[in-house]
Amino acid sequence: GLLNRLQTSAPTVRTLVSSNSPPQNIPSCLWKLGRLNHVAIAVPDLEKAQSLYKDVLGAQVSETVALPEHGVYTVFVELGNTKLELLHPLGDSSPIARFLQKNKTGGMHHICIEVDDIKAAMAELKKKKMRILSEEPKIGAHGKPVIFLHPKDCHGVLVELEQA
Repeated sequence: GLLNRLQTSAPTVRTLVSSNSPPQNIPSCLWKLGRLNHVAIAVPDLEKAQSLYKDVLGAQVSETVALPEHGVYTVFVELGNTKLELLHPLGDSSPIARFLQKNKTGGMHHICIEVDDIKAAMAELKKKKMRILSEEPKIGAHGKPVIFLHPKDCHGVLVELEQA
């Protein structure tokens, strides 16, 4: 009957044997990409954004910190496995002010991924013709060295790398 036909017409399943050695087509790096540290969101009204995450959504929200060397005010929203960084302009020459001129209601500004060796990452990325937006790392909002990769080299996303 039907059961007999199903048993005889079932496809053969083959298992793949894998070894513990890394695939041959992936080059080894002197540095390693780590976890997503945060997603940064530019906001035109920092107090309203803080209130949304704290009072409406119930998240733990940090105090506002000014980072004059980056031209921003930052607030971090803790999410357990990562953070949101709320960015607001600190002065008219702030890159966030320019971003908000183009995006009046705000929006995603960048993602931040941790690396275990930022200097090695910079050297290797330069060899691979990736544009880094500064010659040397700057100290970021977490007090650690950071660099930014050009969004045109990262499929339209501004990528921040932070020393873990």
